[in-house]
Amino acid sequence: MTDLPPHTTVTTERLRLEPFAPAHANALNAINNEPAVMEFLSEGVPETMKKTQDAIARVRDAWAKLGYSWWAISDRSTEQVIGAACAQHVARKPEAEIEIGWRLATAATGKGFATEAGRAAARYAFEVIGVDHVVAVAHPDNTASHKVMQRIGMTFRGIETHYDEDCTTYVLHRADFGARHGEVFTSC
Repeated sequence: MTDLPPHTTVTTERLRLEPFAPAHANALNAINNEPAVMEFLSEGVPETMKKTQDAIARVRDAWAKLGYSWWAISDRSTEQVIGAACAQHVARKPEAEIEIGWRLATAATGKGFATEAGRAAARYAFEVIGVDHVVAVAHPDNTASHKVMQRIGMTFRGIETHYDEDCTTYVLHRADFGARHGEVFTSC
């Protein structure tokens, strides 16, 4: 696989989001084995290292083909991988809307990192991918994720079926994101 363009790494005030790479496997696998992280994902089943490595390969392929997918989130002050964020088609269906998403190691929750990463993913979707809106979906009982969606400025759209299950769905339009953050976006 070829190297990815430099614009695929996103830096925020406290975080660095970089496309999944083999070097992230151990940290991502550890995060995906925390019960609190997996409670609403994969029916709570921990992830094997093989599954993590396969996901990294699939994500690298998506980055090469599409120019977007999943990032490993690193805390810039420690350089430790603390989670993952994405801009991808919902359920990886090419015809679906662009979804932003996040997951954090338990030790990294409650510090605003998910909101910061979610905003960065939304900005990437608006500025680089060039979409008019993004969605975020979560299990109806995942209230922590719903609160992140609200802090990003997203509005509740309804309960919809994604990933073959009912999901709470929020939406954010480019104009609303720019207005909320005092910014104006132009088409890519």
